[in-house]
Amino acid sequence: MTNEDNSDKEIDINDFDWSPYVASFADEYTGMGFTQSEEELKRQKRARGRRRRRKAGIEWIVIIAIALGVSALARVFIFQTYYIPSASMEPTLLIGDRIIVDKLSVSLGTVNTGDIIVFKAPAAVATQCGDSVSDLVKRVVGVPGDRVSSKGDTILINGVPLKENWPHNEPLGARVIEKQKVPADSYFVIGDNHPNSCDSRYWGYVPRENVIGKVFVRIWPFSRLHWF
Repeated sequence: MTNEDNSDKEIDINDFDWSPYVASFADEYTGMGFTQSEEELKRQKRARGRRRRRKAGIEWIVIIAIALGVSALARVFIFQTYYIPSASMEPTLLIGDRIIVDKLSVSLGTVNTGDIIVFKAPAAVATQCGDSVSDLVKRVVGVPGDRVSSKGDTILINGVPLKENWPHNEPLGARVIEKQKVPADSYFVIGDNHPNSCDSRYWGYVPRENVIGKVFVRIWPFSRLHWF
């Protein structure tokens, strides 16, 4: 005889359907079940996309800020570009040329005869040349201790003709170089366009503290790119 009372029937745990309880547990403790709607998946995908774009945007802002900071520091302490506004340095530098000046070569190095330098214009430039320009570019022909003079169209340094191994225009011009000794921490400069340059012959020496840097490359126009 068989007992048909269900309360006494043995239940196999492996045959029991746990899914309603598991789904309920997931909903209660994690906030989502095991199944998600297509719309929910799209929403999460869009959210992840926004986070990635926001992160990329922040990274680009940081990169640009660093680049601008480095550029500003380089301009202040290392390199600076200049535009040539006059013909005083022809044929080496023409009107409209753009040059880059190396500042470290002066602050950490020396200024030598033949160097092309950019410097703050001494006060006498305004009165002697009638020019209110703030910065000038010229070539160094006399360094501290040199005795500078001229004879005809020849520049003499310590009584010896200066070998101008660079392009320049003759004649020297109406303004001769009176015999003089370049003082300490000063330079005697002249434009390569000798007859058309208002320089140390007119307004005197360039103090070292006025020197901004040495011209080391002409970058414009590209057809005349040149390293000095």
